[in-house]
Amino acid sequence: MGNIIILEETTKSPITLIGERAGICWGADISNKEKNYKRGLDCINANHGRTLEYVNVELVIDGYSARVIREWYTHIGGAPTRLQASTRYIDYGDFEYVTPPKVSKNSDALEIYEEAMRSVTKAAKKLEELGIPREDSAMLLPLGMTTKIVDKRNMRNLIDMSRQRMCTRAYWEYRELFSDICKALCEYSPEWKYIIETQMKPKCEVLGYCPETYCCGRKPKFEP
Repeated sequence: MGNIIILEETTKSPITLIGERAGICWGADISNKEKNYKRGLDCINANHGRTLEYVNVELVIDGYSARVIREWYTHIGGAPTRLQASTRYIDYGDFEYVTPPKVSKNSDALEIYEEAMRSVTKAAKKLEELGIPREDSAMLLPLGMTTKIVDKRNMRNLIDMSRQRMCTRAYWEYRELFSDICKALCEYSPEWKYIIETQMKPKCEVLGYCPETYCCGRKPKFEP
């Protein structure tokens, strides 16, 4: 749906880096990459989460709705930061937007949805013709408009995010966004592929049961 760009500042060998940073504090030999890699795996398997915070992840997230990006911002652990496309300077006269699957599958609903978007576009153009600055006419923009951000966070934060956002009950666009990020990181390096395949999973896969009030049935529901 959208587009994920992994920036070059993203750690290429996260497991090796974790082992190297931990080795410094353990008085270990950090000149051997194989030993660093093994030590890194030990840290991950032992759930030594603090070491994971040394792994840098920098992304360009483009083409997803402003609504889902607002939810993305809620995962603020580990001091992530981000920049978002400006609504003061960018021309949104013909903005792109996200259409929910349930709307797309219903022709009547789709017609209403698209007409509403066209109406906003038309109004924004008229306001600009009347001399209204973009920072004011942008107040018309819906949460379904697409946006672009540059995001920086660490691996521990991403793994924590997967527990909630890979859950079947998570918002559908967020699940797609997170899946796209995992795919892009898998292609970035072999070490990231291992991390994605072994660590990125919904909380029920970690706990062995579902703690949600409304369970999807993937795992048995927790009973106090």
